[in-house]
Amino acid sequence: MNRKISIGSKVENLRIVETAIDEVTSQIGINQDNYGKIMVCTMEAVNNAVVHGNKSIESKNVEIVISYIKDSLEISVRDEGPGFKFDSVPDPTRTENIENVSGRGVFLMRRLADKIEFNEEGNMVTMSFKI
Repeated sequence: MNRKISIGSKVENLRIVETAIDEVTSQIGINQDNYGKIMVCTMEAVNNAVVHGNKSIESKNVEIVISYIKDSLEISVRDEGPGFKFDSVPDPTRTENIENVSGRGVFLMRRLADKIEFNEEGNMVTMSFKI
């Protein structure tokens, strides 16, 4: 199974992606624990792409690809932004970062996905989940 979605960079469009995740996970019979991990990671990645990558410029798109192949769900999210240095994201659990309002998305994605990779530019993330 392969599903591709393209959304404009509006936070309201996250509902489109949420619906797609609901449909795909329902079709393949994902349990509640995995569903939660998949949904949190995907919403964090898409929100980051819209807000940080594309700076909420509605004419810029976010591309999402959902692939299910033999007990593994893979979700890729790509924005049209310049990317970021994914290795330099501050640890939100450190004392000096605890009260920061943002900065937890990449941390959560790394903790919840079974595998996470960023492309060299830092404008695409691919997350894998064992089903």
